[in-house]
Amino acid sequence: MDTTRLIKLTADPAGEPDTDRPRPERLVRGNPLRETWNRVDDTLAAGRVYCGVWRCEPGRWRIAMGPSERELFTVLKGRCRVHDASGGFEEAGPGEALYLPPGFAGEFEVLEPLTKTYMIAE
Repeated sequence: MDTTRLIKLTADPAGEPDTDRPRPERLVRGNPLRETWNRVDDTLAAGRVYCGVWRCEPGRWRIAMGPSERELFTVLKGRCRVHDASGGFEEAGPGEALYLPPGFAGEFEVLEPLTKTYMIAE
């Protein structure tokens, strides 16, 4: 991958996405199809960085960030809610972003069909 070129992320990415669903043991509600257009997969001095567009149907599942993994995402379309392990949550809609810190554990809930851009560093 050419790491010197600009990469534009849009709500309607071109090409075929990678698709998956949450692992059965993590499901809380639904079984949403998730589509990922990963546009950056780059090695850093201390790890890796991933960046792209992600789309998902409504549903809810458990998530856990690794000890050095963190994510910043911005919602382009739809709404989501991220629940922390102590029962609190943050909701995000178009134009809003959430940061998930290293070691974060909780649940990701898609309230309306969601499209977001993301950057994950580990």
